[in-house]
Amino acid sequence: MLMPAHSAATDNDCTLRISASDRIRYRLQQAGQRYHANDNIADFIHPGELHALREEVQARMQEVLHALVIDTENDHNTADTARRVAKMFVSEVFKGRYEPAPSVTAFPNVQQLNELMVVGPITVRSACSHHLCPIMGRVWIGVLPSAQSDLIGLSKFARLVDWVMNRPQIQEEAIVMLADELERRVHPDGLAIVMEASHLCMSWRGVKENDALMRSSVMRGSFLRNDSLRREFLSLLK
Repeated sequence: MLMPAHSAATDNDCTLRISASDRIRYRLQQAGQRYHANDNIADFIHPGELHALREEVQARMQEVLHALVIDTENDHNTADTARRVAKMFVSEVFKGRYEPAPSVTAFPNVQQLNELMVVGPITVRSACSHHLCPIMGRVWIGVLPSAQSDLIGLSKFARLVDWVMNRPQIQEEAIVMLADELERRVHPDGLAIVMEASHLCMSWRGVKENDALMRSSVMRGSFLRNDSLRREFLSLLK
C-alpha cells in the first residue's frame, strides 16, 4: 500500500532530523556489521552523508574546544579549528574508513612468473586508535607469484597501503589487514610484509621516547615454509 503524501513527507522530515552518524550506525547494527575504528564502513554510507558527517564532527569538535576552555570566538588561531579537524578526520587521515576500496585491476600471470618481487619502501601514514596520534613509517611487500596468481601494477600496492592505513588502528592489526587484502586480490604463493614506524603516542606523550621504532612482519605461504626465501626477502630490505 502506498503511503499518503503527507505521511511520506513526515517520515522524510524525521529522517533528516536524525544525525548522519546515527543513520549510518543504525544500518550497520541492522546488518550485524562491526564498526571498529579500523573497519571500512563505506557500503553503509549514502550519497551526501559524508558531507553531513563532516558537519556533525565539526559541531562536536567545537564542543570539545569549549570543554578545553578555548575562546574560539576571540582567538583567531582556533576560530576555524573545528572545521579543519572535521575535514582532516573524515576526508584525509581517516578516509580509509569512509571511502570504498581503490580500483585495482588484476591481470593473469601469462608468463608464469615465479620469482620474488619486492615493493617498497611505501610511506605509511596512520594513527594510533588509543590516542589518535600519528603513526609514520614505511612498508615493504614481498610477493612470490605462482602460475595461478594475479598480478597488479606497482602503483596499486601504494594505493592499497594508503587505503588500509588511513584509519585509527594499532600497527599489529594494520599489517595483518593489509596482508589479508593483498592475498584476496593477488592469490600469491607467498606473501611477506614488513612495517617499520614511529608512534607519536610514544614520542609526543607518555615516555616521550623520540628514537624508538616499532617493526612488525607478516609471513605467509612460501615465506613461512622456505627459510632461504624469507632470508632473501629480509636481506633485500637492507
